[in-house]
Amino acid sequence: MTATEPAASEAIAAAPASPQPAPGATPPRTPLIARAVAELVGTAALVAVVVGSGIQATELTDDVALQLLANSTATVFGLGVLIVLLGPVSGAHFNPVVTLAEWWTARRGGAGVNARELAVYVASQIAGAIAGAVLADAMFGRPLVKWSQHDRSAGNLLLGEVVATAGLILLIFGLARAGRLRFAPVAVAAYIGAAYWFTSSTSFANPAVTIGRAFTDTFAGIAPGSVAGFIAMQLIGAVAGLALVAVIFMRGEDEQDQPAA
Repeated sequence: MTATEPAASEAIAAAPASPQPAPGATPPRTPLIARAVAELVGTAALVAVVVGSGIQATELTDDVALQLLANSTATVFGLGVLIVLLGPVSGAHFNPVVTLAEWWTARRGGAGVNARELAVYVASQIAGAIAGAVLADAMFGRPLVKWSQHDRSAGNLLLGEVVATAGLILLIFGLARAGRLRFAPVAVAAYIGAAYWFTSSTSFANPAVTIGRAFTDTFAGIAPGSVAGFIAMQLIGAVAGLALVAVIFMRGEDEQDQPAA
């Protein structure tokens, strides 16, 4: 699942296009250790942005709407930058459901991570998420680890996580099917920013980030007792998203016989 830039001239068009990796398209020749570090650092930075901006927002205003606006805006810009920076190294998954979905598509004949890479990616993402939450608390002088008291177990919130995650997977792998992964940094960041507001759960859509946010008793936190339910719904959402990709971006027999552009 790589995207290629359109040719600028006939001479360029005749030459092989360079792959442009993005979420859902892991660079095949990057050493696994480099990809693991990129996933750890990227996920840590993402959680630090989410948690840190949430802390900053609550210190600046008591208006919950403004707090959410500040939190979502910082997340949009931070996520976009991280995808641009680390996408060429690891594919910038930062999310176990994205990695799982890519592993599944690879098993079905597509490009993607194998089982060993899947395990390394997910472990790196979870470790990074926890480190990012601890780092954010440290930067604002909070206890390094304090379990969140923010209960998020209501059924409507769980439904919100299914919707948020299904939409994220549909977006990433739909872009891959359409050969438009070059738009992923903007599209994924924009989707997450929108989903902060249109989903009841504020769109965690990420098991690693969910686990990391349990370690901080701040605006962005989630109570440990709510984590399992959120992750279960995220996995269901990932399955739903892949099913939507398969139906919406269904390829006909003629298309399947054609070489990729």
